[in-house]
Formats: sequence, structure tokens, C-alpha cells
Amino acid sequence: MFVDRVLSGMRPTGALHLGHYHGVLKNWIRLQHEFECFFFVADWHALTTHYDTPEIVEQNAWDMVIDWLAAGVDPSQATLFIQSRVPQHAELHLLLSMITPLGWLERVPTYKDQQEKLSDRDLSTYGFLGYPLLQSADILIYRANRVPVGDDQVPHIEFTREIARRFNHIYGREPGFEAKAEAAVKKLGAKRAKLYRELRTKFLEQGETAALEAAHALLEKAQNLARGDRERLFGYLEGGGKMILTEPQALLTEASKMPGLDGQKMSKSYDNTVGLRDDPDNITKKIRTMPTDPARVKRTDPGDPAKCPVWQLHLVYSDDTRKQWVQQGCRSAGIGCLECKQPVIDAVLSEMKPMRERAQRYLDDPTLVKSIIADGCEKAQKLAEETMREVRAVMGLDYR
Repeated sequence: MFVDRVLSGMRPTGALHLGHYHGVLKNWIRLQHEFECFFFVADWHALTTHYDTPEIVEQNAWDMVIDWLAAGVDPSQATLFIQSRVPQHAELHLLLSMITPLGWLERVPTYKDQQEKLSDRDLSTYGFLGYPLLQSADILIYRANRVPVGDDQVPHIEFTREIARRFNHIYGREPGFEAKAEAAVKKLGAKRAKLYRELRTKFLEQGETAALEAAHALLEKAQNLARGDRERLFGYLEGGGKMILTEPQALLTEASKMPGLDGQKMSKSYDNTVGLRDDPDNITKKIRTMPTDPARVKRTDPGDPAKCPVWQLHLVYSDDTRKQWVQQGCRSAGIGCLECKQPVIDAVLSEMKPMRERAQRYLDDPTLVKSIIADGCEKAQKLAEETMREVRAVMGLDYR
């Protein structure tokens, strides 16, 4: 069944910072009001690079979920769960590995890139080689058709599409497929059946994607169809077999523009972060002690905002009037560096105040977080098991 469903996950790296908020969480908060969203803690993925430090995974996971909730991710709007609590992910990963060519894994761009970047870690494991396939299983098991990613992750989504296509090609050709599909068309009713055939012909003969989208919408509205018939008709539309696994689309997101305290990208590895639950006094101190334009040795020395990390924070937090004030004041030495930093401090503290307040509720009562995750895991597991029943059946594993 075609559903507008979003899936996204994060590795449990512990408490989050403003880079995570501006790069990922603000987008999640928007998406949860537009689509059916599933957001998960990718704890198995954490083990692909940190299998030798398992003691950090659990606490990092709970800290990260608290930060999601503090940032505004709403469990009444989105399903939050932990990957390892839904073992169907591992089952689908194993079954997909039976049909995945080794060369497909080795050519994923991030495979060699990560090996070079993380040269201090042992990455000569099957888990690391196979993590793109586990990523694919995470997506495919929920039949998610939209996955928010940055440009660097698009090859992973294309890899997932290829896996889904290969699986559907191998296992979607059930005996008598075309006859069953034609019988399903008739169940649409005369008027809808005629429109379905017209749209199918336009797509297969002329490649009209608009016709394919219209046909998808037609099937979505046909509530009288059984699930099996609906999936046959989705596959029949494109000239293939039964569409068991859904090919996802990359939902491109802008790269985070959140700079760190030193002007580089905000990252724990650079020790230049502002944590989402940092104490206000600590935040004030961090920003007040930020480096500025080296040319401003004395208060009376003019500076250049382009050479100052504080200016990059103004680009995130300040309106045009404030930015003009910074440009003129810095270049003329009309304002000092501490004066320039204060509006940024005020903006960051204002942004984070409601986050700290929301977080405190969960810090005071950790059972609230565990209850949210338990409910999310239960919902995710039911949906995952629906997919796995069909996967087992077409792979000859449906013993009765």
C-alpha cells in the first residue's frame, strides 16, 4: 500500500548540540506535521564503528531521545523507537544479504571514505561492510517512501532502491501474476478500471511520470482492495511483478549552517559545540570567549566580520538590521567584540530556554521516556512484522 511515510534515524552519540538541532531536528519537527514519521535510535549502527565500547550505547541512547523530545519532536505526531528493539530489522537485513552482490556494497562511496576518516578504528568487519544494507533494511521494512538525507547520503538511498528493485524482480513474479493482476483491476469497478488501464498504458508506452502518480493516487483511494491485490496493481503499473518492497525517494535536506565556536563545523570532535542542555552561564561563557578577528587587538582597532567566527553565528540568528549593525560597528570599531557577541548570546539562550524546560520533565521522570519508546517500539514492530510476513512468504519461509 502506498503511504507517504518518512523514516530517519540517528546514531546514539549522547547529548546533542545546536548543530544537530539546526541540521536534523528542526527538519524532523516540520516533517512530523506533514507525513507519517518514524524516527529511530540507530544503536546497531553505532556498533559498526564502536563495537568495542558497548557500555556507552544505552546511556547515549536515552540522552539522545531526551534531546529529541526537548527540541520539539512530538511522540503524538511521530513514532520514536530503538532499532535493536525491533528484531525484524536484523531478519530483513539477513534475508536481503542473500541477494546482495558484494560489489554493490564495496562501491558505496562512504565505504572507503569512512575507512580513511576513521583510520584509528578497526573497520575490517562484515558489520561495517554491510551497514549500508542494514540501512536499507531499516527503510524497506517500513515501506518508507521518503528519507530525509543530505547530498552525501543520496548514494545510500539509490542503493536501497536497487535492493528493493532486485528483490521485487526476483520474488515478485508469483505464479499467474498477470491473471491475478487483471482480476484485481476488475475489482476497481468499471470506471476506475478503465482509468487505471489508461494511466498504465501512458506510463509504460510514453513514460509519463504524471500518469504513474495519478495511478498511485487512484489505488490509494480504492479502499475496497485487499492488500495483496493493491500491491499487485502497484507492480503491474510499472510492468513488473508484485511490489513487495517500496523504492524510497531521497528527501533532500539542506546541510546544517550551524558553525561551531571556532568557525569550523560544529562537532564534538572539534570541541566547539553548544549542547542543547548546556547551562545558561556555560553558554554565555562559551560565546563570550569565542575567538574574533585577530586584527582587533585593541577595542579601537577596526575589524572584518568575514574573518570572525561570531559573524557566522549572526548569519544564523540575526535579522538584516542586526547584521548591518555588526558590519558597520565592527569595520568602524564603533562596537567592541563583547557588544557584538551579546545579541548572539541572547538569541541562543532564547532558543534553548524552552528546550531545557521540556527536557527537565523527562530528566525528573525517566519512566516517561521509556514509556514513549516502548509504545513506539510496539507500533514499529507491528508494521515491521507485516512486511516480514510477506517477505518470508515469497522467499519460501512461510511454514504452515
